[in-house]
Amino acid sequence: MRFFLTLILLLTNTLFGWGSGSVSAQASDELTAAAINGESAILIDGTTGQVLFQKNPHVTLYPASITKIATGIYAIENGNPDDIVTVSKKARYEDGTRVYLGEGEQVSLKKLEYGLLMHSGNDAATAIAEHLAGTTEKFAERLNEYLAEKVGVTETHFANAHGLHDPNHYTTAADMAKIAQYAMKNPIFREIVATKRLPWDGREWKSELINHNKMLWRYEGATGIKNGFTDEARHTLVVSAKRGGSEFIAVTMKASSSALAYQDVTQMLDYGFAHYETRQVAKAGDRFTLATAAASERREEFTAPSDLFVTVPIGSEPQIEVTPQGMLRVQAGTFTQEFSLKRKEQPEIPARLLAISSSDQTGSESQTARYAILFTWLLLNIMLVFYVVARAKKRRRSTSHQDWRRRVG
Repeated sequence: MRFFLTLILLLTNTLFGWGSGSVSAQASDELTAAAINGESAILIDGTTGQVLFQKNPHVTLYPASITKIATGIYAIENGNPDDIVTVSKKARYEDGTRVYLGEGEQVSLKKLEYGLLMHSGNDAATAIAEHLAGTTEKFAERLNEYLAEKVGVTETHFANAHGLHDPNHYTTAADMAKIAQYAMKNPIFREIVATKRLPWDGREWKSELINHNKMLWRYEGATGIKNGFTDEARHTLVVSAKRGGSEFIAVTMKASSSALAYQDVTQMLDYGFAHYETRQVAKAGDRFTLATAAASERREEFTAPSDLFVTVPIGSEPQIEVTPQGMLRVQAGTFTQEFSLKRKEQPEIPARLLAISSSDQTGSESQTARYAILFTWLLLNIMLVFYVVARAKKRRRSTSHQDWRRRVG
């Protein structure tokens, strides 16, 4: 019997690779779409957003409970965690997974966010939606507007806050990666989705929440975030993991089983850590100069508006240049990434000094004109003096000559 139990454990570890967190054999080779069970999948760098692997990333599919990633970050950014939410009858009798809220029960918004993201409570999702928007329909409208504006999704339309099936409730792996990346930038969201266990003291249910994301226990460096399932969506899963300075996000959608969904994200994350790393190429305020062809020309200077990071293949050194358009272009392997730089302005001259400088220049020109007029005036006066003196001398000579003729005559 012991032999058979050992054999089963070995087969399980071989198939699913749980617990070790080490890079799988497949990670050393190129990851192919055929190796991923999900109908759609994507792997991105969680810091830069660089796509590292994808399989049908823009196919429209049902998300199931990974919808709650969007609901959670919306609630965190638009609600007060200390707000007291009164649970409605609709929330109390919501279908699917619940944290067993009681009708009329009063719960803090923060507590509901934990129930939403850790235990995937559909009742918590509805309670949050009604509290923030009045109705679940109005909440869906606001959520869609928020995701388009804040995250930049273009292939997503949510009809509810929880992800229970609705024909008009859909997204793509590419959009879910963007939503997850945005959400994981929020420290409160990160704290919730990384929490493994939490005591739950409700009016109708006293228990302990255990995070449904198994990767938190089974994958080295796992930091979140959410799984989901409905009959129509099948198994969906979004997972983030961080090792060293690199954090990657993997998404798989419509996998045929939970085990295969976890296998998908494990392979993608292993592949990411085996082949890529996140590198900082600039700190906020770092200066860059645009070199010109002629050394005599004035060189333009730019500064980095924020800390800048790029994804590079492991072992490659990024090549950096400043474009004439003021972009920082970074080339690393097959990746080319560009960042807008801030043009460094010349020291601003105060208006008072600028006026003085301007008046000095104008004054210099007018002063030259005044000197010219003065010189002309002096010259004319000198000529007039010479003329008067000459006339006086001539008159004196004429008078003297007449006196002499009178004396002689």
